[in-house]
Amino acid sequence: MITFSKKTIKKRSLWVQALEQKYLFLMSLPFVFWIIVFSYFPLWGWVMAFQKFRPGVPFSEQQWVGLDNFIQLFSDPQFYLVLRNTLAMSFMGLAAGYTVPILFAILLNEIRLMAFKRTMQTISYLPHFVSWVVVAGLITKMLAVDGGTVNAILLYFHIIDQPIQFLAIGEWFWGIVTLSDLWKEMGWSSIIYLAAISGIDPELYDAAKVDGAGRIRRIRHITLPGIRSTIMIMMILSIGWLTSIGFEKQFLLGNPIVQDYSQVLDLYVLNYGIKLGRFSYGTAIGIVNTIVSITLLLLANRLFKRWTQESVF
Repeated sequence: MITFSKKTIKKRSLWVQALEQKYLFLMSLPFVFWIIVFSYFPLWGWVMAFQKFRPGVPFSEQQWVGLDNFIQLFSDPQFYLVLRNTLAMSFMGLAAGYTVPILFAILLNEIRLMAFKRTMQTISYLPHFVSWVVVAGLITKMLAVDGGTVNAILLYFHIIDQPIQFLAIGEWFWGIVTLSDLWKEMGWSSIIYLAAISGIDPELYDAAKVDGAGRIRRIRHITLPGIRSTIMIMMILSIGWLTSIGFEKQFLLGNPIVQDYSQVLDLYVLNYGIKLGRFSYGTAIGIVNTIVSITLLLLANRLFKRWTQESVF
């Protein structure tokens, strides 16, 4: 009589499952190839951070400098200023861009007039498809001293005595960027929460109505617990992207007057790395940015797994 160990049976079952789902694996191959080409293959460029890279010079003839670029990076006071701006705008964006879409999705779900609900959804989604160039132009025009809508309203209601140069006040720049990003992405970010809410069993709401639960109590005891897993996973992923907030909105809305508040890590790479031809220095900044992002992601995943039993992996 032939007997098989548990390990052999488990391995065989894995192969059986792979054969049964071969078409799914084949469908995923283009995406795996895309990730390898555009995400993993470029990691070879990290070698430049340990060199004094010169374009056009063969790899074997590049000068190796070890950790000099990293030492120079951590010795630069401007780096810590840029890191402060990046983390500040990231946390503000996380606080606003994470909570408001959840509330917006819940409010949309409570609308019973379908025509009005679809209209609101469409209007809230549209800004996501507008380029940041156009959005920055609109915001700049609205906040302008001459003919700006915001200053005109404040003057009309006698809230201020003279126009305010909003984009020239560094302390206000973080708030302007956060609100601009919230307006642009709120509707789009709420889609995943609306999808999660639609997966909740309607019979739970009917039973709650029979028991006399009002709308607020149904939201508190059915809707929020029903989308809890989605909320936690999105929070973990958002924390992992804290230091990778891009540079478009800061670049387009910023100016030399508010540079101490508008410059983020990606702009720092552009200004002190690519523009000055210091490619190795720019690569070192990118490596530090990636390490910080991965550390935040792993830490957030570990903490949420311990506290809420929810995790990404």
